[in-house]
Amino acid sequence: MGKPKIFVLDTNVILHDHKAIRQFKDNDLIIPTAVIEEADKFKKGNDTLSYHARGFMRDLDKISAGKSFAGGGIPIGKGLGKIKVEPNHPFPAPLADLFKDDTQDHRILATAIWVRDTHPGTFVALVTKDVNLRLKAKAAGMAVQDYLTDKVEEEKLEIRQQEVVRTTLPSDLMQALCYGPETSLKWNEVQSSKPEPNQLFKFSWEESAAGAAPADAGDDARTVCARYDAARDRIVLIKAREAYGIRPRNDEQKMAIDACLDHSRELVALTGGAGTGKTLIALACALEQERDYDQIILSRPTVILGNQDIGFLPGDQKSKMSPFLQPLMDNLGVIKEQFRPGSREAQRIDSMLSMEKLIIEPLAYIRGRSLGKCFFIIDEAQNLTPHEIKTIITRAGEGTKMVFTGDVFQIDQPYLDQWSNGLSHIAEKLAGQKLFQHVFLRKGERSALSELAAKLL
Repeated sequence: MGKPKIFVLDTNVILHDHKAIRQFKDNDLIIPTAVIEEADKFKKGNDTLSYHARGFMRDLDKISAGKSFAGGGIPIGKGLGKIKVEPNHPFPAPLADLFKDDTQDHRILATAIWVRDTHPGTFVALVTKDVNLRLKAKAAGMAVQDYLTDKVEEEKLEIRQQEVVRTTLPSDLMQALCYGPETSLKWNEVQSSKPEPNQLFKFSWEESAAGAAPADAGDDARTVCARYDAARDRIVLIKAREAYGIRPRNDEQKMAIDACLDHSRELVALTGGAGTGKTLIALACALEQERDYDQIILSRPTVILGNQDIGFLPGDQKSKMSPFLQPLMDNLGVIKEQFRPGSREAQRIDSMLSMEKLIIEPLAYIRGRSLGKCFFIIDEAQNLTPHEIKTIITRAGEGTKMVFTGDVFQIDQPYLDQWSNGLSHIAEKLAGQKLFQHVFLRKGERSALSELAAKLL
C-alpha cells in the first residue's frame, strides 16, 4: 500500500456532499477553520445547502466526541484515514502579495499551502468544486483537484447522448416491425446480445425497400423508431402519437412522447438543447393523461446567487416566484394555442388550474411532501445536485410518474458541471432499469432562427 495522502477540503465540497469526508478511503483530511466558519453561515434554513451543512457538523461532532483535533488528527472510521480541523495560516512570505483580498477562499488556499509545506514527502492537494479557486491554487503552485466522487465519466456522458442504436434491417424484418400483427421483432433477429430494457433503436430500410417506408417513418422517411420492451422480451415499434394537440416533429420527439405516455416507465429524463421541446412534450403528455392522475405538478429549481431566499424579492409568494415559473406558463400557453379559444380542451386547462389539479410551483415548496398518483415535471433539472435528485425521486408514491427535463450544458449553479449535475447522474446510474427511460433530443424545433443560433453562435 502507498503512503496515505492528505486532502484539504473546501467548503463547497461538504455543502455538495456532507458525507464527503467518508469518500477518501484511508487518506487523511484537513478541514481549515475557514470552512467551519463558512459552513456555520449555511446551517439555518430548509434548502439543500443547509441540510449538508448541518449533516457535516453533526458527523464531525460525532467523530470528535471526547477527543481533540490537536496532534495527528482523529480516525474517521474503520478503513478510513484521520481528520483534523486546522487553524487558518497565512501565505508564506514569497506568496504574501499574490492575493490582496482577505477572503475565506484565500485563507483556505493559504492553509492548504501551509499543510503541504509542513508535510514534506507527502502528497497534499486542495479539493474544491470552485473553478476559480482551482485556478488560483495552480497559480500558487498548489496541487488541486475537483471532488469527483459523484461525477459521471466524460466518455459515459457522450455514450448516453448517442444511446440510440442505428442499423439497417432487411425488408422482411422491417415489414414485420411496421405492418405485422404484433408490430415487433424478436431481439435476436436484430442483434446477437440482449438489449438493455428500454434500449432505443432507429432502423433504416434497405435502399431497395425505400419506397415501402410506412406513414410512421422517421426524419428521412426511410427510418422507423423502436424500443426493446423487457416485459414482452421483444423490440416494439414506436408509433407517432399526439399528446394534447402536440405532434412530434422528429424521431427523438416521437420517442420522448412515447416514453412520457407509457405508465410502465415511471421515471423519464428528457435532455437536449434549447428549443428541442423537452418541457413542452412533458407537459402535453401530462395533460393528455390527466384523468389517470390526481394532480399534475410543474416545478423547477430557483437558482439565486448566494445563500439568499426569495424573501428578499418584493410581493407575495406568487409575485416572488413569477419570474422563475414564467417559462412553464409559456409552454402551457403554446399548448392552449393548439386549440380554438373557448374550446373544450382550452377550458379544461383553465379548469385544472383553478381547481389546482394542475399546479405550477417552485421546487422548494415540494420538499417534504409525499407525491402519490401525480404526474410530476421537474424543469431545468441540470441545476440540481445528485442528492437533490435522489431526494425528489424518493418522494414518489404509488402511481406517480416523474419527468426530469434539462440541458446538461446550460448549468446555472456555480459548483455543478455537465458531469456532476443530478440529471447526468440519473441518466448514468439508472440506465438499463425497466422503470427508467432517457431520451436525448437533438434537433431544435422552436424556430428556424432558434436552430440557427444554437448551431452557429
